[in-house]
Amino acid sequence: MAGKTYVGVGGWTYEPWRDNFYPKGLPHARELQYAAEHLTAIEINGTFYGTQKRETWMKWADAVPDGFVFTVKASRFCTNRRVLAEGAESIAKFTGQGIAELGPKLGPILWQFANTKKFDPADFEAFLKLLPGDIEGVKLRHALEVRHDSFVCPEFVALARDHGCAIVFADHATYPVIADISAPFVYARLQQSRADEATGYSGAEL
Repeated sequence: MAGKTYVGVGGWTYEPWRDNFYPKGLPHARELQYAAEHLTAIEINGTFYGTQKRETWMKWADAVPDGFVFTVKASRFCTNRRVLAEGAESIAKFTGQGIAELGPKLGPILWQFANTKKFDPADFEAFLKLLPGDIEGVKLRHALEVRHDSFVCPEFVALARDHGCAIVFADHATYPVIADISAPFVYARLQQSRADEATGYSGAEL
């Protein structure tokens, strides 16, 4: 069966987009709705820094059409810690803040690790066991973005595959690129767009 491709960006509230991508005079409250008419996905990055009210998640879900998905970046308190296995409380707080209100519009959760975080097989496996398969009846999918070269090894790929987590394909000038498929879906983050290309990347590069 052929898969479906979602194309999006990280965030939607940017001053330079106003009177540029967004029509002149468009109320700020309608920017998400407008962006969702031109994209099929948006990555929510603000959740890396703090939680949102349940009413906010409901509002976001109502602002976008059916078939649109949000990916959600997990809280830094889950991933930026010395011992990942001790993150159960932070993970529960993050997943329980109301993301289930997105329903079928909830895409993968992005777990982004610092470039200083090295691969510790036992600790990382313990972390993966903490990731819930669903929340309030909504199925959860998990994507792992690692940024240290120590993760470029068969053992990490095997762990991700065993737990059904996707390894993010991150096109970045500094961080490692891991192209292994480890889940039923693929999550790509293209981070080397250029101002001289209207689409950021050339057709050949894409």
